[in-house]
Amino acid sequence: MTDTTLAPAEPTLPHSGLAKTFDPATIEAKWAAHWEAPDPATGRSLFRPHRPDATPYTIVNPPPNVTGALHIGHALDNTLQDVLIRYERLRGKDALWVVGTDHAGIATQMVVERQMAEVQDKRTNYSREDFIAKVWEWKAQSGGEITRQLRRLGCSMDWSREQFTMDPHFTRAVTKVFVQLFNEGLLYRDKRLVNWDPGLKTAISDLEVETREVQGKFWHFRYPLADGVRLADGRDYIVVATTRPETMLADMAVAVNASDARYASVVGQFVTLPITGRRIPIIADDHADPELGSGAVKITPGHDFNDFEVGKRAGIAPAEMLNMLDSEARIVDPGFACQIPADFFTDERMRSIRIGVDRFEARKIVIRMMGDLDLLEAVEDRIVNTPYGDRSGRIIEPWLTDQWYVDAATLARPAIEAVKSGAIEIVPKSWEKTFFNWMDNIQPWCVSRQLWWGHRIPVWYGPAIDKDGKPIEYLAGIDGDDALEMFVAECFEDAVQIAVKKYTGKADDIFEADNRISGFEGAASWNGRIGIWRDPNVLDTWFSSALWPFATLGWPEETVPLPFRGGAGGGVSPISAMPTDRPHPNPSPEGEGLKSESGPEGERESLLARHYPGDVLISGFDILFFWDARMMMQGLHFMKQPPFKTLYLHGLVRAPDGQKMSKSKGNVIDPLGLIDRYGADALRFFMAAMESQGRDIKMDDSRLEGYRNFATKLWNAARFCEANGIGASDTLAAPSASLPVNRWIIGEVVQTVAAIDAALAAYRFDDAANAIYAFAWGTFCDWYLELIKPVLSHKPSPLQGGG
Repeated sequence: MTDTTLAPAEPTLPHSGLAKTFDPATIEAKWAAHWEAPDPATGRSLFRPHRPDATPYTIVNPPPNVTGALHIGHALDNTLQDVLIRYERLRGKDALWVVGTDHAGIATQMVVERQMAEVQDKRTNYSREDFIAKVWEWKAQSGGEITRQLRRLGCSMDWSREQFTMDPHFTRAVTKVFVQLFNEGLLYRDKRLVNWDPGLKTAISDLEVETREVQGKFWHFRYPLADGVRLADGRDYIVVATTRPETMLADMAVAVNASDARYASVVGQFVTLPITGRRIPIIADDHADPELGSGAVKITPGHDFNDFEVGKRAGIAPAEMLNMLDSEARIVDPGFACQIPADFFTDERMRSIRIGVDRFEARKIVIRMMGDLDLLEAVEDRIVNTPYGDRSGRIIEPWLTDQWYVDAATLARPAIEAVKSGAIEIVPKSWEKTFFNWMDNIQPWCVSRQLWWGHRIPVWYGPAIDKDGKPIEYLAGIDGDDALEMFVAECFEDAVQIAVKKYTGKADDIFEADNRISGFEGAASWNGRIGIWRDPNVLDTWFSSALWPFATLGWPEETVPLPFRGGAGGGVSPISAMPTDRPHPNPSPEGEGLKSESGPEGERESLLARHYPGDVLISGFDILFFWDARMMMQGLHFMKQPPFKTLYLHGLVRAPDGQKMSKSKGNVIDPLGLIDRYGADALRFFMAAMESQGRDIKMDDSRLEGYRNFATKLWNAARFCEANGIGASDTLAAPSASLPVNRWIIGEVVQTVAAIDAALAAYRFDDAANAIYAFAWGTFCDWYLELIKPVLSHKPSPLQGGG
């Protein structure tokens, strides 16, 4: 400001054009709409100014679930991003904040199915295509809630380019990645144990499993030794213990430690598995600890992750491992027959243990049977670490099935090196140890899910052929991969070209079947045509979101600008999950809401080349492995560069008493309610001021009220200035100042700006916020405005110097 603005010729103005009372809701809504509105000349909003010659600066927002609502973690995460993007935009950079939502395969399908259940309807009443159409309808009506709430928080994102992970361009990227990884040998199909959610009827990842301590029991069973064999102490049985008695039906061995003298004489012998009557071997394996319990362990490789590895070491192939449960965790016959006489029990339920009985009902039956057979030695109470699905709330079952896996260990190596070399900086640095520990021990990544909503796996199956070139009749299911051929391709037409080479026929002889049963008619009625059918499963949501930093910028089309949505965004994609799927039944009018990236002169640039890699990624530490690490792996593999230069991990926002917020505890705080009470600016300032690297944030209403008062203080200061004719400068050049008071305040501004620059360069959001608070409240309002009042009223002041 100039000296003349501080000393107007006219008397002090009595009134300000600003309202007397500070009303955050009215003010924030007004200015948010103004900033987001496109400029008539350029078509761009103030959130995405046209700066082709400026240094690019890029942040990609962790895409919230399309089913979600704003929670307190979103408020923190997006506030910190907004601080950086506004700061760099004000510094003149070509700042792009990528925004969008994730299709959230499991969560979205759950939401739609629950709505259907409310009207006594269910997914299986519809074809796959019709159900997917219903999901798109839901997305059109309700799927934009989270982005509307982010707007209310004041996020200055490039809303015109809002993305969705099921958009056509994104789907093309996902398909290409899958096929390329397969062709490179980094993606494969395998029979392994997975975390199976019987409620959702799909595999889920280790990271989607919650381990809870549950009061349970430890049952000690006697397994009779076979063939008259006895232990050295004369016993004719081995004692094993388990927290899951029902799994004994699928036991395939008993393991003892080779160093355990108690069992040295029986290694290689057999026990007779009770109830089933099967003979299973006694094997030596270090998994059995002589110091724990009896030192003998029952091995159920089809239903326990440790036992799976023991079984493989013992030479049991995964295809030979017994699976005693169906997809709903009910007992099935895994190829054994119960040898207990049918009239041994009078309880009808106990004779039907093999087929259709729920796992926990089967547990009761097994315990009762073992007791009646005098084979239950002891029962002890024990706290059991029990896995639960984080969405369904059901107990997870290790389940043996064929799934698609990514060789995560190979993809992890470049990411590890990027962090070690400093190509990616993790802030705070204390998280590096956790990162390295997980990445160094990373397991194969199961990327297939048994859902309908999502990116459908681009694999087609066909029948294997015999020596005469005829299809082998196989109708037992796609788990029998030995009887199937697999064709991995980006579309059906490409799959046909691969299949032609296998079946030595014409492309016209290969048709797309609806499923495996209609794929071929059997050898007897074979007419020379072969049907291939698509894998019914979809990809893990995190597989697609790992591509977010480059697929949102148009990859794999490097030189073609990415279409983007006009207006408020959140439109409905006019196609379904994959390019080869049937179109959405109610597509948007052709071209509606789609524009090309072009400046005022119509130039076309590659966003990918300009804005990849990003500058910083901000996320909660809780998605370090869900998302952050996987973006590193995919970005380095496909783009040959890290997806971001800095990874900033913030803590949790906790309840006032320090507890973690959860719905079950009833201590969840709604950020929209806080915005209603205190305003978005107060909430945002609270988040920034409280964000100290490596520490969680405790909610504190008194601090929020204090920052609401701070906003009011600024409002009143602005009213005072406006009432006295002090306005904004109309030039970028700093005005000259001769009054000592003005020279002093300019020096204070310079020092404050330097403090803010240093704080944000080090990602010390709290230091930056506190510097602003101290200057605005204390230096400017309490001192400077008071000191200039004599100048404004034409009274002499000791600080005026020579005038």
